[in-house]
Amino acid sequence: MTSVFTPSPLLTPLISSAAMRAVVDDRAHLQRMLDFVAALARAEAAVAAIPAGSVGPISAACKAERYDLAALGEAAMRSGNVATPLLAALAEEVAKTDAEAARYVHWGAATQDLIDSALMLALRAGIDVLIADLNTAIDGFTTLAGRHRRTATVARASLQHALPMPFGLKLAGYAAALARSRERLRRLRKEALALQFGGAAGTLAALGENGLAVTDRLAALLDLPAPDAPWHAHSDRLAEIASAFAILTGTCGKIARDVALLMQTEVGEAHEPSGAPASEAIGMPHKRSPNTAAVGIAAATIAPNLLATIIAGQVQEHERGLGGWQAQWHAIPALLLVTSGALAAVVELSQGLEADADRMRTNLDIAQGLIMTEAVTTALSAKLGAQQAKLIVEEASRQTIASKRHLNSILAEDPRVSAHMTPGELARLFELIGYQGVAQTYIDRLISSLGSRTPKRPS
Repeated sequence: MTSVFTPSPLLTPLISSAAMRAVVDDRAHLQRMLDFVAALARAEAAVAAIPAGSVGPISAACKAERYDLAALGEAAMRSGNVATPLLAALAEEVAKTDAEAARYVHWGAATQDLIDSALMLALRAGIDVLIADLNTAIDGFTTLAGRHRRTATVARASLQHALPMPFGLKLAGYAAALARSRERLRRLRKEALALQFGGAAGTLAALGENGLAVTDRLAALLDLPAPDAPWHAHSDRLAEIASAFAILTGTCGKIARDVALLMQTEVGEAHEPSGAPASEAIGMPHKRSPNTAAVGIAAATIAPNLLATIIAGQVQEHERGLGGWQAQWHAIPALLLVTSGALAAVVELSQGLEADADRMRTNLDIAQGLIMTEAVTTALSAKLGAQQAKLIVEEASRQTIASKRHLNSILAEDPRVSAHMTPGELARLFELIGYQGVAQTYIDRLISSLGSRTPKRPS
């Protein structure tokens, strides 16, 4: 299943997690395909659609280590899919012990049933890997949010200073966004994973009256829900799952971008965990590069293009399509890999992000109090009216920039201000943590929205 997009044992680890590489590993995917064939034989024998004696020889041959991956790949070039040569090889293997049983390998099913159901099994395993990492990342950012809920930092809009805010609010926002992705994946694991079993044209005609009974047994054996009907040419379920992966990757990219910006030398408000390599440049030992964040950003750059391929692959012809389905074979595992890589980077950030509260305070003060212009304008508006207050603060702000004196000092010398406000009252307007609105409530709400690590079981 490993995609042609990331085939390299040298490069793939740069943008994927080890757990996800195990999920999309070719040998693991081959075993999932063989698991489908073995389960199908058991389901069909249970309703006497095939001889009961066929199950043992077929199941015994459904071991991935018996097959040559390279040979199957070469044969797939001629057949157009890997299922056809695999089934041929499997039938040969079964025939070594029972020629009669070999006749019933994959009886009444289509190659697409095998490929799509194995893909669903891979997606289930991939979702489980992502949810486990999401649990870790959410817990990490929740802990950091609690630790820094009173740490004042700069809120930036359009990359410029806007207002002071608690750093914990940013961190709680990360946890909540990741938790929303966790809920999407939990829902999709329950609702969007579905058995594919329809035979040549989605009617299971080859199985006659046994079609529905075999479907139900096969679904139970593979622990995949049986849909109302086969979905050979309808890949909306795959598109929805892929969209959730891409959304998660985008969230990870946003977090990684923030960290990279906070790590800039001129900003220096936060850093990747100290265990990360400090520098890749021999001549610059001082350089602390955002190497972990780079993975998240790179993955977020790649994921939308893979999603676009999966969405485009929905356009399939009639009852079984040509081309779009095949394109999804490669895009889906590639998307699983980059999603896991983005999330693995965020997990690392969540477990040891280093916040520099002193540097945050320095940056808050760097503009000589201009970050508090909204607070001052609001307070003066109550005494002088909005237009007059705005005019006074704008004039004082220009003087602050020109003279590099603190805004508080400029305003204190303005008789229009001192006539209505004591020095103490004016000074209190520049208390950074005192001007945060309902930020603490938002932190509490975000943390409360996270839900549990384990979804509730239905009663």
